Amino acid sequence: MDMKITPCLWFDNNVDEAAKFYTSVFPNSHIEGFWRYNEAHPDRAGEIGYGTFVLNGQRFLGINGGPMFRFTEAVSFEVRCADQAEVDYYWDRLVDGGEESHCGWLKDRYGLSWQIVPQRLYDLIEDPDPAVSLAATQAMYAMHKIVVADLEAAVANR
Repeated sequence: MDMKITPCLWFDNNVDEAAKFYTSVFPNSHIEGFWRYNEAHPDRAGEIGYGTFVLNGQRFLGINGGPMFRFTEAVSFEVRCADQAEVDYYWDRLVDGGEESHCGWLKDRYGLSWQIVPQRLYDLIEDPDPAVSLAATQAMYAMHKIVVADLEAAVANR
């Protein structure tokens, strides 16, 4: 058997809305389907219980579990971006209806945390020159959305 790990996300009662939103943001994405409660759950019969969807090739399971559990920053999803255009694309879509945080982090409208990070940030903070790494890290700490030009300027002006 080809074992795979599938992240399972607990939504209040809007997994179908969330799946439609996420699959509209990421390429190579689709909704696989939704399962509805049957008569074994008379208080919820006909309502969506869970669904599966794929985001850029990664399968997710979403549960309509109710309001007792919420997402926290203890779990987040990193979107590694090739350039500023990708950062802007994912940031603008995922933060819409959500909230900005620091260092490339945001919470989307469902409360799920994302890190929208350009590859260039890692190149700079992992640079063998400690002055480059320090300048890039300090610049990142002052940002909400990561701006590559601002990172480059901080490194150039160190």
